[in-house]
Amino acid sequence: MLEIWDWLASTLRSYPELAIFLTLAAGYWLGAVRFGSFNLGAVTGTLLVGVLVGQLGITISPQIKSVFFIMFLFAVGFGVGPQFVRGIASDGLPQAVFAVVISCLCLGAVYFAAVVSGYGPGLAAGLLAGTQTISASIGLATDAIGNLDLTPDQIKAQLDLIPVAYAVTYLFGTVGTGWIIAFVGPKLLGVDIEKECKRYEAEMQHGEPADGMQSAWNQYIVRAFKLTKPGVIAGLTVAKAEQEASGGKRMFLENLRRNGKIIPFDDNTVLEVGDIIAVSGPHEDLVAWTHRAEEVTDKELLNIPVESVDVLVTSKKADGKTLIELAKHSAARGVFVTRIRRGSMGVDIPVLAQTKLNRGDIVTVSGSRKHVQTVVDQFGFADRPTSVTDMVLVGSGIVIGGIIGAIVVPIHGVPITLSTSGGALIAGLVVGWLRSFVPKIGTVPSATLWFMNSVGLNVFIAVVGITAGPTFIAGLKEVGFTIFFWGLFATGVPMLLAPLIGKYIFKFDPAINLGCCGGARTSTASVAMVADVAKSNVPMLGYTVPYAVSNTLLTLWGLVIVLMIG
Repeated sequence: MLEIWDWLASTLRSYPELAIFLTLAAGYWLGAVRFGSFNLGAVTGTLLVGVLVGQLGITISPQIKSVFFIMFLFAVGFGVGPQFVRGIASDGLPQAVFAVVISCLCLGAVYFAAVVSGYGPGLAAGLLAGTQTISASIGLATDAIGNLDLTPDQIKAQLDLIPVAYAVTYLFGTVGTGWIIAFVGPKLLGVDIEKECKRYEAEMQHGEPADGMQSAWNQYIVRAFKLTKPGVIAGLTVAKAEQEASGGKRMFLENLRRNGKIIPFDDNTVLEVGDIIAVSGPHEDLVAWTHRAEEVTDKELLNIPVESVDVLVTSKKADGKTLIELAKHSAARGVFVTRIRRGSMGVDIPVLAQTKLNRGDIVTVSGSRKHVQTVVDQFGFADRPTSVTDMVLVGSGIVIGGIIGAIVVPIHGVPITLSTSGGALIAGLVVGWLRSFVPKIGTVPSATLWFMNSVGLNVFIAVVGITAGPTFIAGLKEVGFTIFFWGLFATGVPMLLAPLIGKYIFKFDPAINLGCCGGARTSTASVAMVADVAKSNVPMLGYTVPYAVSNTLLTLWGLVIVLMIG
């Protein structure tokens, strides 16, 4: 058995690429193991396995982690680009400013803890990454430490301390944030979050039928009816019949048979007794039609090509408009919204009458093929599944951003640079934002974006863990577990203050306040917990803009904290 172990260790030393894949496989597995309702996550699992594998003394070229980290940061920027720009340039400005304030609080809490404890740049960077669960900051901190006026041995010593602080503080950074926002947050605000979300939904449903958008927008069926009663539907134009017969709900005439033949029609066509019409709409509303007309079976009339398509919103005509406003647009005739996703995390936004669409949103619409195509032509781009990535734009974007980031600006004798990593992040923001205007460029399928995000980051983390492995235990002994308690401080203080700042300074609605807090801490899990407690997706409306802004700032804080401490 010992011989097999020695052979395996020797093989991993000779072929370090195998050590990376071993770390990824075991790390993803460990991260997915559930302890009650909690799991470590792939990043923490990969780091811990990397530290363990690193005990074998495996040497890995640092260029490997740089390549994958740049890929990861570009994907981060690409995913949040539209929301980031909207936040700093449009109606999301209050939420964007809130994110800046909370991000600065997070940085300040870490800086205070590091100064009081006498931590160097390595521990400070790890403390930031762990307590704020912003693994991306490690890369920029690594670059910044490498540029400090230190000897190579001192630089390596500082770099090896980053994963120590990160591993010790990440657990509460994740669990603590979710607990504070979801359970302490409502008490700080003095509200019943479930009641507040119901109240907000009622306000957002203003202008729609009493039974809400969930029935009027989210179901699509077609039935055939024969007009047998004069003066009910017969005698009206198509437009008038749709308006009066639907009672304000979204029901549409899709096909018309007259005298045994299917004929073309428009809004001004007058319906006659004996006509057979195909009507689309919610099931319960079409059932109510049976007292107006006789339901019949007509396979040919009902043979209407129907599809459900994800539409990437790019048009100014839709940007900033509510669903109830868009429902009145002629191009929206005959289609039903079933889902709205926003941001790089694909957060589900509630489908309500007053829900506003933004450029970059993915809206799933259902209806007849011709009506769906009209929506696509007028409002955006059919985001159909594809396996092809626009590597020309991705590659050139990373190169241009990296070159800009590599520029060094001396300030008072201190070399300041975004680094190639920071440049790649900015490039991703620009390309992601541009795609919300010109969707045919910069195509990155969701599976590819996941790979760049998840695998890109975790290869970087794997190399960090393997490299730091031999000195990890010694570093932990040097630091002691007091860093865990400083982690409680750096995680808890900003999150306890955030709901109060949102309430008293920014005057956020209680229903979205906690979503803004979770976004400002880039904690998707915490907002999901709030949504579970509230039994509503309304808190997600406050999540995307703060997430986009804070995800960018907290990543850059990895560079800033090193400069502040170093």
